[in-house]
Amino acid sequence: MADLYARESRSVSKMAHLRFFPQAVVGGSGAYLTGDDGRQLLDFAASWGAASLGHAHPALRDAVNRALSDQAGASYLSAANEPCVLLAEKLLSLVPERARGRVWFGHSGSDANETVARMVVAATGRPRILAFDGAYHGGTVGSMAVSGHPAQQGTRSADLTLVPYPNSYAASGPEAARDAALAHLEQLFATELPPEDIAAFFIEPIQSDGGMLVPPDGYFKAVEALCRKHGILLVSDEVKVGLGRTGRFNAFEHSGIEPDIVVFGKGLGGGLPISAVVGPEAIMNHAVAFSLQTVHGNPVCAAAALAVLETIDRDRLVENAERTGRVLQDTLRGLAARQPLIGDVRGRGLALGVELVADRSSREPASRQTALTAFRAFQLGLVIYYVGVRSNVLEFTPPLTLTENQALEGVAILEEALNDVAAGRVDQALIADFAGW
Repeated sequence: MADLYARESRSVSKMAHLRFFPQAVVGGSGAYLTGDDGRQLLDFAASWGAASLGHAHPALRDAVNRALSDQAGASYLSAANEPCVLLAEKLLSLVPERARGRVWFGHSGSDANETVARMVVAATGRPRILAFDGAYHGGTVGSMAVSGHPAQQGTRSADLTLVPYPNSYAASGPEAARDAALAHLEQLFATELPPEDIAAFFIEPIQSDGGMLVPPDGYFKAVEALCRKHGILLVSDEVKVGLGRTGRFNAFEHSGIEPDIVVFGKGLGGGLPISAVVGPEAIMNHAVAFSLQTVHGNPVCAAAALAVLETIDRDRLVENAERTGRVLQDTLRGLAARQPLIGDVRGRGLALGVELVADRSSREPASRQTALTAFRAFQLGLVIYYVGVRSNVLEFTPPLTLTENQALEGVAILEEALNDVAAGRVDQALIADFAGW
């Protein structure tokens, strides 16, 4: 079955492709995928974090089997179903008090963020949205409208204002990055952007697709204070970095803030399509039939999500993410001391980024070397993708079940890949058909 990738090219549209190498899989278990050529691939991407428990986790499999053996319909549009209610009650217990109102369910982070963007404007009567340069909030028309990633092929809303995300590496230090980003925001409020026109500020507690940027200490506390002062709703997009991945259940907890609205997706379903928005009743119940699709609130997906949350708690996966992530980050920092292509290692828990640069002094992005590294790592048995507005940051979002030995195994493969790229042993023609991010 080693021709699976070629067969796909003859039958499946490329419009949803984001490809880095000719990966074709037929199965998987835990932190490993099985390629169509029989190879076992260590998965440091977990389908962009969606496979939060790894592959074929027994708790997820059992929950889906139970839900399908006595199926409570296929939707929550026109009937309450038990899995959705149980999941909503669980999610309400996991967010700050100010967000404990109601829960909306969708299919993905994209439709969740689109719903929030429409909802906050309609409910508050304020027309404008704030978000960050480099932000990725989804791939639907409405979620691209409030995003700031340059790779997206969509139109941004005329009522969107993008502000810089503080980049400590580019600014040569966290304090400089924090102060410059806050000064920019305050200047906007004082001049061209009346804060009373802003419905919500979409924040990313770690900016993942923009380059796995970690906010400096105190930055989001100051942002929160500005939002409270002006009545702006604070929306935390936890889609990729939430649900325990950073070593806290909610990634915003690292910043000591309490958002008004929390958005979950990707890993919530453990690989099944489900998203959730949790927020105050006055906003979430603004209108009936405001944002719906036929199988929103699917009870099988809701049962899977509940199993994910229960497994994270029972198996102490938040603690595992913090512990294994620390081993992974320390080992990557050790690799950086030996490998000049690595300019910076950053992140929290199992949400990490390695920025590759052609020159450490100028910090010139090593975009081609990054693409070659991802390709070579795949050849050697490691699945890892890259992100960033300059496509030069290797992203680590492995399953929350990753072990310390698997972390060390992956870094060893990565080191070999980087050495091969640095020595010019990887043919640049290999990446010609893979545009990546």
